[in-house]
Amino acid sequence: MTIQLFGHAFSSYHWKALIALYENGTPFVFREVGSDPATMDEFGRLSPMGKFPLLVEGHRVVFEATAIIEYLALYHPGPIALIPADPKAALEVRMLDRFFDNYVMTPMQKVVGDALRPEGGKDPHGVGEARAQLDKAYAWLEGHLAGRDWATGAGFSLADVAAAPSLFYADWAHPVDGRFPTVAAYRQRLLARPSVARGVDEARPFRPYFPLGAPDRD
Repeated sequence: MTIQLFGHAFSSYHWKALIALYENGTPFVFREVGSDPATMDEFGRLSPMGKFPLLVEGHRVVFEATAIIEYLALYHPGPIALIPADPKAALEVRMLDRFFDNYVMTPMQKVVGDALRPEGGKDPHGVGEARAQLDKAYAWLEGHLAGRDWATGAGFSLADVAAAPSLFYADWAHPVDGRFPTVAAYRQRLLARPSVARGVDEARPFRPYFPLGAPDRD
């Protein structure tokens, strides 16, 4: 059976699923949401909340990026074990996965989403809280990453897969400034990873759509 992945190249969570597929060279068919009415109809039937990424393989339908990566680890394991076999190591990896999704990706999306709101409907207080949350997350990461190449001691893992899109877009929305050199260096290591770099390149045509203005870098 062929894996189908519904999503869009500029989506941070779609990119997260892509990194896992690219890391292990897992074959799949990309179904771009938004370009073809038939694809849109099929996606609408299969996705309960209308969100992507969405993985379909035979009768199996898997939504949420982390669950997709867990699915790939179970049914399509490859040479790069993104979830360690050791349960204690896996616990730390899963914890960091949630850290990047909840404490970096979520406030980043608040800042970006507010930029899309019309005048009169913006939420400056909420944006201020989101920026403060990002600073708090950067500060914690600055200490946590000291002496590490990757997010945990398990090597490149699910945690780093989550970190890549989170920190990529977060730095665009709320820069990782000079207070956080370790975080900035980690972000650059992530972007140098071939599986991550491939996703960056595939999304380049869509950069003009970034509502805050995509910086002339990365």
